[in-house]
Amino acid sequence: MENETLTPGDTVTVRLDKSPRPDVCYPATVLADDGDRVVARADWAGPPVRDMGFVRFERGDVFTEHFWRRRWYAVKEVRDSGGALKGWYCDMTRPLRVAGGELRVSDLELDLWVYPDDRPALRLDEDEFLDSGLPEADPEAAARARAAQDELAALAAEGRLTTLLLTGD
Repeated sequence: MENETLTPGDTVTVRLDKSPRPDVCYPATVLADDGDRVVARADWAGPPVRDMGFVRFERGDVFTEHFWRRRWYAVKEVRDSGGALKGWYCDMTRPLRVAGGELRVSDLELDLWVYPDDRPALRLDEDEFLDSGLPEADPEAAARARAAQDELAALAAEGRLTTLLLTGD
């Protein structure tokens, strides 16, 4: 059954469809599911260190990931192994689908990094977004991705991103 409701403590697989590239999959534990937003916890599952230039993801980092069934983004709060906040990595995605123990989202290539201080958010991967062909193949999805990135950037600039994550609204 698609879009089933999950229970806190459930172990799931997060599947980020990066078509035409291989999907990215990793295990996570469900923290909450209110019927629209699923919150899950995952440990960094990539290489031991991935230096993005603006942040380093490392073994021991913990991601608290927020996925919505009706919104076109996912927001991942990133903390180091000691609990210090590194920031928020935001993926523009199609709305979440939940089925068979998987959280499935389709990555639309646009991303946003939000620092934990007053620095402006970084808009990421515009070149990948354009190279994906999405603006030509699915202009509506491309417009939704851009609108989602604008919405998250505005929330970050106004200091309201954490409110979104705490309340879901």
